[in-house]
Amino acid sequence: MSREVVELMLETPAGLLVDGTVGGGGHAALLLEARQDWQYLAIDRDSDALLAARSRLARFGDRVEFVQSEFANLAEIAGDRGKVVGILLDLGVSSPQLDRPERGFAYRYDAPLDMRMDTRCGLTAAIVVNEYSEELIASLIMHNGEERFARRIAREIVRRRPLLTTTDLVEAITTAIPAPARRRGGHPAKRTFQAIRMEVNRELPNLVECLDESVHLLADKGRILVLAYHSLEDRIVKERFVKWAGGDKSTPQAPSKLPVDERQLIDMQTDERLVRILTRKPLRPKPAEISANRRAENARLRCAERAVS
Repeated sequence: MSREVVELMLETPAGLLVDGTVGGGGHAALLLEARQDWQYLAIDRDSDALLAARSRLARFGDRVEFVQSEFANLAEIAGDRGKVVGILLDLGVSSPQLDRPERGFAYRYDAPLDMRMDTRCGLTAAIVVNEYSEELIASLIMHNGEERFARRIAREIVRRRPLLTTTDLVEAITTAIPAPARRRGGHPAKRTFQAIRMEVNRELPNLVECLDESVHLLADKGRILVLAYHSLEDRIVKERFVKWAGGDKSTPQAPSKLPVDERQLIDMQTDERLVRILTRKPLRPKPAEISANRRAENARLRCAERAVS
């Protein structure tokens, strides 16, 4: 949804754009071409992604600064770098991560159970499946993957320990899911791989922490854009935007499908109107974009603008 990202960001003032998930630099290149009065802070936890972004964005010279970090550290990274007029978060796993078998993200390749976006981190998918309790594995698969056979899958994973490769994990999942269910709804391992990846990379807690910091970094008329690819992420973004806009004065129920610690983080209120929501419903990719890139099919783009103080 590159065109929509650029169009929404164009109305912001001159200043610093912060990209918390720069990836290969695709959005960054388009934004830097669109306006000459923006500086760009390119953040990613994946060293391979930063290497690709450095190459792609080299022509913009000192307009771009690169930092390897989680976007949960947004305030610490961006706080002393000038007026932040835009924040972009493109969530989830990237195509290069999925397409490199050795990273362990994809269920279609045989590879070590890794799934780390930042390979400096200690927790891997192998640790999750081989050392977590059956109860905790089931909870993760149920909450992060919204998988109805979570308990059966967790039981089979524990029974087969140790699991060493993605193929070992796929076989455990496939065995646990009843045959009729395996024949519909895509690959049977999709939800479980998503759930484990999100645990390894703390994706939901990091998103909550980043959002809570981001709104206070934005200058007047600055905008935050978030591209989410599944319902848990999108629900967090939507609820945060509504609260910041002052549209929910009651204490809402946090999403019941989130783990307790994330529900507690979300269940926070503000009486101050911090933003104006520019996308009452999320923008979705056009059919032509989906045809060109099937991984864009589930994308949801939301945008909010910092209210004038």
